[in-house]
Amino acid sequence: MTTFLKGHGTENDFVIIPDPENAIALPPAAVAALCDRRAGIGGDGVLHVVRSAAHPEARHLADEAEWFMDYRNGDGSIAEMCGNGVRVFARYLQLAGHVTEGDVAVATRGGVKAVHIDKEGLITVGMGKATLPAGDVTVSVDDRTWPATNVNMGNPHAVAFVDDLGHAGTLYDPPLFAPANAYPQGVNVEFVVDRGPGHVAMRVHERGSGETRSCGTGACAVAVATARRDGRDPAVTGAPVTYEIDLPGGRLTITERPDGEIEMTGPAVIVAEGEIDADWFAGIETVNP
Repeated sequence: MTTFLKGHGTENDFVIIPDPENAIALPPAAVAALCDRRAGIGGDGVLHVVRSAAHPEARHLADEAEWFMDYRNGDGSIAEMCGNGVRVFARYLQLAGHVTEGDVAVATRGGVKAVHIDKEGLITVGMGKATLPAGDVTVSVDDRTWPATNVNMGNPHAVAFVDDLGHAGTLYDPPLFAPANAYPQGVNVEFVVDRGPGHVAMRVHERGSGETRSCGTGACAVAVATARRDGRDPAVTGAPVTYEIDLPGGRLTITERPDGEIEMTGPAVIVAEGEIDADWFAGIETVNP
């Protein structure tokens, strides 16, 4: 039997697989089967919990962070980072007794993230700095096309400001983007409307997962793009800027400091723990070659 937990951060939900010594094989078919909402456990992705020293992609980070978040998208593909996932990952480490309230470092493919677990249960993640790659980008849904801000948070985002979130359509399929070579590995696309001063709402299509209830790196990208649109670039004004970001699954608070560092604060909840049936798990590769 393989132990799993289920958790979510603003309803961006994950299957958590504790595996400190990196002994569990998780090929794409296994991840996709676990995330299947009808035939599996269900989730937007898998949080594979591994000690950094035990994972070949994270050994070089072991001196900085004991734990590595080996994150996989719901379709089994590998992702660099997941902001909501980091909060849920930290909540699991706390529940398992690996860490306590206060500061903890988490290794990811997007680098080591500084995490703070406060007494009220909210978790703040240092998300690093955004980059804004040069070049004009557009995104399209049906017969509508919008200019988009190209923001990289360790993973790529295209942020489009729209008049109505309904214009994003169903988001079952990835929105089209141009130019075609702008995102060779795909892109997360955010659609944003204003709700008030320092307050916006968004929907997101996450590459490899479809529309999700929340996206942490996406919320950070939205805050960065909104600050530039509003003339509030902290590097220019010398003052931090904070936005409240409403997502279908809840609210995140994003702050960008004058040095470019971005902090994301929000909840993280563990909702269940159980055992994966060994025969089902062993048969995944046969059923899904």
